[in-house]
Amino acid sequence: MLFGAILGLALLALGAGNPVLRASAQTSPSVTPLEVTEIAPGVFVHQGAYAVFTPSNRGDIANLSFVIGRDAVAVIDTGGSAAIGQALRAAIRAVTDKPIRYVINTHMHPDHLFGNVAFADDRPDFIGHHKLARALATRAERYLAINAELLGPEAFAGTRLIPPTRVVQDRLVIDLGERELMLEAQPTAHTDNDLTVHDSTTGTLFLGDLLFMRHIPALDGSIRGWMELINRLEQIPARRAVPGHGPPSAAWPEAIQPQKLYLQRISTEVRRMIKQGRSIAEAAATVGLSEKDAWLLFDEFNARNVTAAFAELEWE
Repeated sequence: MLFGAILGLALLALGAGNPVLRASAQTSPSVTPLEVTEIAPGVFVHQGAYAVFTPSNRGDIANLSFVIGRDAVAVIDTGGSAAIGQALRAAIRAVTDKPIRYVINTHMHPDHLFGNVAFADDRPDFIGHHKLARALATRAERYLAINAELLGPEAFAGTRLIPPTRVVQDRLVIDLGERELMLEAQPTAHTDNDLTVHDSTTGTLFLGDLLFMRHIPALDGSIRGWMELINRLEQIPARRAVPGHGPPSAAWPEAIQPQKLYLQRISTEVRRMIKQGRSIAEAAATVGLSEKDAWLLFDEFNARNVTAAFAELEWE
C-alpha cells in the first residue's frame, strides 16, 4: 500500500496521462551518454557537478555508478531527473548489453533517485533501505513540486518517483555473476535511510552521501549518528570509496577525514553555544566559519547543518 501511495501521488502531481511519462523509460538514440570513469575493472562512475539543481544541469549533481558482472549490471543511484537517468542508461549501453537487473538507491534525496524512471522498462529490482519508502511517501509531494520548479518544465519532463520494490533490513548480497555486492542498511546518519554498497571483488565501497568530498556535507539525519557511523565505516577494508558528491573515487579511509573534522567542529561549537545560552539563529550565523574555505557550496548548506545539529544537541 505504501509503494502504491507514492506512485499514485507522483502520477497525480505530474499528470498520469502525460505521454512523456509513458515514454520516459525509453532511451532515445539521440540521448547523449553521461561521461563515466572506470575506477576499477567493471566499476564505472559518473561525477556530478558541484552545484544545486538548475535547468542547465538537469539535476546532474550527484555521483552515479554502475557495476558489471558476468551476467548482469547493478546501477547505484540514477540522478536528479528522468533526462539524467536516460543519459546514465545510455552510458551503460555504450559499455555493455548485459541486463540491468538492479537499481540501488543509496538514500531518499532527489539528486540520487529521480532518474529511476529511465530504467523502468528494464524491470530491475529497485533496492533501498527499509525506511526509504516511508521517507519518500512523507516527502513525495514536496520533492516533486520543489524540484520541478528548480529544474523547470523542460529539464524535469517525465520525472516521477519510483519507490523500492525490494528493501534491505540489515544486509543483502546480490550476485551479478562472479561478482557479489554487499548492501548494508545503516543507522540514522546523513538521513535515516542510508545504504552502502561494497564490491569486495575490487575493494570498492559506495557510500552515497555518507561521504562528501569538496562539496560540503549536508545533514538531514543525526550528527551524532553520523559521527558514530564514520568510526565504524573506517574499519571496512576497502581500497577506495565512491562519494555521493566529489571525485569519482578516493583512497579509503583517508577520503572521509575532512568530513569527519567538519562534523566534529560543528558538534563542538554548537555544544559550546548551547552551554552559553546562545540562540539557534546566533549559532547558524557563526558556527563552522573556520571551515568555509575548505568546502564548496558552504553558504548553501552550512547554516542548515548548524540548525539541524543545534535542534538535535540541545536535547542531550
